[in-house]
Amino acid sequence: MNNITVLIGAGAIGVAIARRVGAGKHILVADLREDNAVAAVSGLADAGFGVSTAVVDVASRASVQALARRAAALGSVTGVIHAAGVSPSQAPPDVILRVDLYGTALVLEAFGGIIAPGGAGIVISSQSGHRLPGLSPEQDHALATTPADDLLALPMLQEVTDPLNAYQIAKRGNALWVRAEAVKWGKRGARVNAISPGIIITPLARDELAGPRGEGYRRMLALSPAGRAGTPDEIATIAALLTGPDGAFITGSDVLVDGGVTAAYWYGALAPDRRPADS
Repeated sequence: MNNITVLIGAGAIGVAIARRVGAGKHILVADLREDNAVAAVSGLADAGFGVSTAVVDVASRASVQALARRAAALGSVTGVIHAAGVSPSQAPPDVILRVDLYGTALVLEAFGGIIAPGGAGIVISSQSGHRLPGLSPEQDHALATTPADDLLALPMLQEVTDPLNAYQIAKRGNALWVRAEAVKWGKRGARVNAISPGIIITPLARDELAGPRGEGYRRMLALSPAGRAGTPDEIATIAALLTGPDGAFITGSDVLVDGGVTAAYWYGALAPDRRPADS
């Protein structure tokens, strides 16, 4: 039986991870836009990977479940890379919460039900979740454990009107959902973790750097310990650890990979009293 790796979101980070971990496996590439999936598959196929495509709307339970069924029909689902999402410059708050928060919950639920023993999942979150001020224990618990279909009705989300705040909450919620889902995945002998990248040079990041918060993001890079943006391949290196045998003792974790931006935000030159309000 084929081992199947499912890539959801055919962007630069997801494709880099698939290339790193997908050798000898069939890679099912799913995206909201079929042309994105086809472009990713073309490059992977040219590099010798076995691939196929699917269209998925992660904000639709029916669509995510259909993708899970298709993946299971292809073989044993041993890997899930969830890299779909929208950024604060690409969508209003309600869309961000529906895609990045609710959509991630749907993916974790659906694939947690079919992941093979020994399998592993990765959710691409964001450093933004680490810049959100601390939530109450009750809010953390609600974000982690509320059934997916009830998430968007949480009282704490009803007054979110700023896209950046929506994005931060969604990404904090992703890390919490991964922690809670790791318990369920563990019952199947599988693992799931999140990676929270900083500014990684991708088309999405270029939208942010060219958008209304671009000056703040450029300042983040200049004042971070690393002094630069990251690359998709650097995120793929961490994903390979988390999904491979060397990461067999890691599950329910969120790995921050941001060149030290968050460290500088809380303890250095990017601390809130010395930064622009929109960064």
